[in-house]
Amino acid sequence: MFKTMDRITIDPEVFQGQPCVRGMRIPVALVLKLLAAGKTPAQIIADYPELEDEDIKQCIEYAAWLASDRNVAIAGTNK
Repeated sequence: MFKTMDRITIDPEVFQGQPCVRGMRIPVALVLKLLAAGKTPAQIIADYPELEDEDIKQCIEYAAWLASDRNVAIAGTNK
């Protein structure tokens, strides 16, 4: 099954082209590092209220796709 990551965007003009959440300047790596440090999704959302539960879920899914070395379509402008 091919899944599109519609909440993960890559835009060279946003946060130096790093994968971010919905075009905001919140990189996927930050969300993953916070989770790895033991923060819960609720704690992360409290610190970054513009995030939603689905954003955090998709960050984890994106990391899983990267770890599996499979192709996944990313939303964004890829200019």
